[in-house]
Amino acid sequence: MPGPDASGAAGRVVLLLGGTAEARVLAARLVEVPGLRVVSSLAGRTGAPVLPVGETRVGGFGGVPGLVAWLRARAATAVVDATHPFAARISANAVAACAEADVPLLRLQRPGWTAVPGDRWYPVDSADEAARVLPGLARRVFLTTGRLETAPYAHLDDLWFLLRSVEPPTGALPRACEVLLSRGPFTVENEIALLRDRRIDAIVTKDSGGALTAAKLTAARELGLPVVLIRRPEVRAPEQVTDTAAAARWVLTGSAAAAGT
Repeated sequence: MPGPDASGAAGRVVLLLGGTAEARVLAARLVEVPGLRVVSSLAGRTGAPVLPVGETRVGGFGGVPGLVAWLRARAATAVVDATHPFAARISANAVAACAEADVPLLRLQRPGWTAVPGDRWYPVDSADEAARVLPGLARRVFLTTGRLETAPYAHLDDLWFLLRSVEPPTGALPRACEVLLSRGPFTVENEIALLRDRRIDAIVTKDSGGALTAAKLTAARELGLPVVLIRRPEVRAPEQVTDTAAAARWVLTGSAAAAGT
């Protein structure tokens, strides 16, 4: 990475809203830049998060006013929102806070998944819509939408669910439900074995993108299973990139256009 004379990084403070693999990669790239202070912020929703290198804070800011106060108190010069594609509230707060504090904001978001021949995808806009689709589609469901969004499926007493998440779910659960605690990455072979062992006939997942949890989609394709795919919420960030190299260049140049996007 360039030194402070080449990049203008000396004395700059960058807030990196993280919690994703991309955020950790970006933090590792930026902490090597002399004179650039990078603070990675995690929401604190998991008890044992994978921490990035460098300076880290855990917990919320207190909404838009709290984030504005943090940016001003530390004279932040840029914010990179590299949160999960479904962290809509955090991303919206970042857009509002950066506009109020007059701090440049970049959204780093991995591309979504793309269907290929053989996929049987049923795109929906919400967990509630996914729950409405399922009764006519399957009887044994692999639910991989996280521990916080189980309530929309709790009333589906005629269906059986395998719920996989990193930590135990906190909301209401379906009557017939097995909870499997596990963290990716997962292999196609293991996903196929799991689907066959539990006699799964449909999968519900979010369009998170990336390779970490994509194996279940390949497994579903090979087994001919339908996938109910929850679309991403829209994020209206002023500048966006899809990879960490472009995000690092933006931090050092202050421009997504200069980053090659």
